[in-house]
Amino acid sequence: MKALNKLLCLGLAGIAIIAVPAQAQPVKAPAKNGTDYVFKVKGETVKLQFCSPTMFRVRMSQNGKFEPDEFLMQESYTWPSVVVKSSTAKGGVTLSTSGIKVVVNSSPFKISVYSPAGKLLSADQEGFWQKGETAGCSKQLLADEHFFGFGERMDFIDQRNKNLNLNVGRGKNKNNALGAYNINEANYSPVPFFMSTRGYGIFLHTPNATEWDMGNQSGDKYSFSTHGGQLDYYFMYGPDFPSILKSYLSITGKSPMLPKFAFGLHMGTYSGGTWGHEEATSDAYVIALVRKMREMGIPLDILFLDSTWRIFGKVGGKGATSFEWRETFKNPKAMFDTLYGLNLKVVGLHLRPRFDNGKTYNLLDQARAKGYTFPENGKPGEFVNFFDPKATDWWWNNGVMRVASIGAKMLKTDEGSAFGHLANESEKVGPTGKAVEKLHNVFPIAYAKAPYLHFQEFNGFRGVNQTREGYAGIQRYPYIFAGDWPSEWQYFAPVIKAGLNIGLSGVGYWSHCMGGFEHVADPELYMRWVQFGMFSPVAMVFGMDHPGYKEPWNYGAEALANFKKYDQLRYRLTPYIYSNAFTQYETGMPLMRALVLQYQNDPNVYDIGDEYLFGNNILVCPVTVKGTQTRTIYLPEGNWVDYWSGQAYTGKKYIHILTPVDQLPLFVKAGSIIPMQPEMAYMDAKPVDVITLDVYPAASSSFDLYEDDGLSLKYKQGDYSQTRITSALNASGYSLNIAEPQGKFVPASHAYMAKIHWDGVAPGTVTENGENLKKAGNADALQNASGWYFDNENKLLWIKTIHSNRENITVSVK
Repeated sequence: MKALNKLLCLGLAGIAIIAVPAQAQPVKAPAKNGTDYVFKVKGETVKLQFCSPTMFRVRMSQNGKFEPDEFLMQESYTWPSVVVKSSTAKGGVTLSTSGIKVVVNSSPFKISVYSPAGKLLSADQEGFWQKGETAGCSKQLLADEHFFGFGERMDFIDQRNKNLNLNVGRGKNKNNALGAYNINEANYSPVPFFMSTRGYGIFLHTPNATEWDMGNQSGDKYSFSTHGGQLDYYFMYGPDFPSILKSYLSITGKSPMLPKFAFGLHMGTYSGGTWGHEEATSDAYVIALVRKMREMGIPLDILFLDSTWRIFGKVGGKGATSFEWRETFKNPKAMFDTLYGLNLKVVGLHLRPRFDNGKTYNLLDQARAKGYTFPENGKPGEFVNFFDPKATDWWWNNGVMRVASIGAKMLKTDEGSAFGHLANESEKVGPTGKAVEKLHNVFPIAYAKAPYLHFQEFNGFRGVNQTREGYAGIQRYPYIFAGDWPSEWQYFAPVIKAGLNIGLSGVGYWSHCMGGFEHVADPELYMRWVQFGMFSPVAMVFGMDHPGYKEPWNYGAEALANFKKYDQLRYRLTPYIYSNAFTQYETGMPLMRALVLQYQNDPNVYDIGDEYLFGNNILVCPVTVKGTQTRTIYLPEGNWVDYWSGQAYTGKKYIHILTPVDQLPLFVKAGSIIPMQPEMAYMDAKPVDVITLDVYPAASSSFDLYEDDGLSLKYKQGDYSQTRITSALNASGYSLNIAEPQGKFVPASHAYMAKIHWDGVAPGTVTENGENLKKAGNADALQNASGWYFDNENKLLWIKTIHSNRENITVSVK
């Protein structure tokens, strides 16, 4: 195992253990990046390491040695120094920082955590335990506690009183309806992390399968355990969920910024022939597909070719990758050239993590001979050993470069769950054994990391990689999709829950197949799912239904109009989405936010799985029941405005609304400023010379418009700009202030069009920087001239600015 850990780059240096007197008094020892306290408990060693004033790590060892550092789940082990005050009393020790107080009882050994004000946050119930190869811990379950997180779960939002088993997989039953289609079994991307409404979070730092009893067996305690390895967890105090989430991401890493075009539409295709219809595939089909999207005015920026672009190899069949094109693709390079000529930004290819021999390359034989596949039963296996940098580089240079050199710019890394488990398209389980069990959950991270980083360097812009499976840390590489859910109404609502739960677990970029993946969709379901998809972090349409493939014109004229409407709306919302993506990068707040993330003190939101905030300001409420004409919606605290009708509502109550089939219920928080760009045929199809500010006035509010070059990694060095936009409404009038952009990056010049939802009579005067603006005859007149116009029927005040973003702008309305 020592040699294997070294090979897999999961281990670095050992950690020195400091002896502790038998009385279980702690010995304070300087650590390189923090403060450690080590206890001897009945022959076992327990170490507490303070990582910040509000976060500490707990590890237990039976032999006094701790497992080496790994760098797939955890990005860094460097922590700032923390001032800790210790005091000893009979039977225990108190360790206090500026943010928390930790009380360690010596006999029996238990840990309790308190807020600075003395509120009990968490307390061990039975403390630590080791039973065979399973190590665990139990804690008191407090009366007002509810739990959120645990990864991409499709069952519940609030996990209090539930049992959970976290281990990457898609359901083992061979009957799809009971296996892969079982929302209780689906574990495409589990994350061993949760947040409690008591104001704390716990991350169980282990790659092994874990079990969680969150109060199911006992009403006064919950427990978590890991099968294999040592007990190792981080405790973090918020008390608010955004702060807890930010602490968790300081351990596992942040979601990077995607290139700007990746917030446009992604489309997958089987190139005309899914399983059983491979002979129908062709490069001509792919080109015709994109041309049709362009001719119909449906915006699109990324296309990926799924499995049937390649021949199925001699050993692994459908479940492996030969990197050889199917004969029906006559000229792949010309196909790529044509697609980029049609202004696609990225064209990618689907693959699986096994090498295979094709008709020409025999990459499996070559990789085995070089030792670049993971061993199976003591012999060279089929899986690329993505834990070995040399193997990864060989895979890139000899496999991926065969397609990257002619135009592929990303991969869809599918079937990461097959490492050590039953695969989709075969009876194979790959490598097995204790070492593999330890690596099974982190294999999808290593698998996604390799092409993400290699393509980022090769392309010269931010990486884009789509993957199906993940675990803690997958957010760095950088987006996952929800898996192969059928086009049935019963799976629609669970997929929404999956997006909410994965966002609560630190993964900001997430997607799903609009309309479902398998089977032909009911046109109404397709419409409703598309509406949700366009308001997801990553918008993707893809299906294997032959011959429809979820292409919008195959579901009727109404479905086509619906698709185009919401796709165009998404592109118009790009400035809003991109600015919120930067907030996600900085803070960890996901684009798609379960209501509990911002309203954790409101029990009404604890199990809402069919509503969410899209960014800071837009409440999205998908309709998930066939034929429904109305639905009940819970509006959180605050004031809200119906996006379509303009009707205002007071929050913290339930409302019942009409739900026309082409209308996704959307509500905008009062005070919101929503920046929008002109309609685009594809991202950056034309200059953004005017940014429209969709304003919903309230007492005072603000929005920071984020801009950068949209492609490079310079944003990490601060090369971006932000424009602070503020709005204020009071008895004397209304003001809109648009500051000059601040930051290293100089954005393109653009004027502003304010679209103000004005609940009142027409204003008397409108000024810009003290100068009266001319009143226009209608809103259309403002397209080519500055001025203002009040639409009394729709209660909209339109204002086109004279000045551009090259200077400060102050608009006053009286």
